[in-house]
Amino acid sequence: MGPLRVRGRGDPDASQPRMRFPGIASSMLHNLCNRQGDSEFFIFRMSNFILSLVSLVPKWLISSKISLKELEFYVKPENIHPLLKFLKLHTNTQYKILIDICGIDYPSNVSKRFTIVYNLLSVKYNTRIRIKTKVDEITSIVSVSDLFPSANWPEREVWDMFGVYFLNHPDLRRILTDYGFEGHPLRKDFPLSGYVEVRYDDSEKRVISEPIEMTQEFRCFDFTSPWSQF
Repeated sequence: MGPLRVRGRGDPDASQPRMRFPGIASSMLHNLCNRQGDSEFFIFRMSNFILSLVSLVPKWLISSKISLKELEFYVKPENIHPLLKFLKLHTNTQYKILIDICGIDYPSNVSKRFTIVYNLLSVKYNTRIRIKTKVDEITSIVSVSDLFPSANWPEREVWDMFGVYFLNHPDLRRILTDYGFEGHPLRKDFPLSGYVEVRYDDSEKRVISEPIEMTQEFRCFDFTSPWSQF
């Protein structure tokens, strides 16, 4: 793939190369320029933003793509806090609103089982961006609640549902499950019935919690096809 060119409206000589860029920016811009249905203004604006961001923080970004006209960047867990701080404070980004933090469980990916997604909004530039990172069951992420107060409860929810720990969080408690709850319900290996049954006991006139018996009685499965008897 040869060097890419970024052109805008009114370019005096669009046939001449204007910018050359390797690596992560080259891949993103090649995909961007080959997208169908996007306006020239959208491609020009996104191209300039990609170039400026990649040139400023190249070591923090692992990979990236454009999904539904929104940028997605993968970063290492240790780079989440500095990158989000940069995106919030830099003049050309101004992502001052953290919309949400969510988690995704991929049990087949043992080394990087969980994907944590940060959704940011820039009101000034009317753009959104998604920052993703992958962690295992024991790797923690530095909390961004000091940068975005709105991150407090979403981080608690990710901890409660997936068990991903956030360092320096001011109050990392369960937020959706009860005190003493075992496990993390949105992990895909969590049983549908849970580990504990909560019910009201008429004889004791109170709510009691009992462990659920997970074992099943012995069953013999006959895999013989009935068609083999003819």
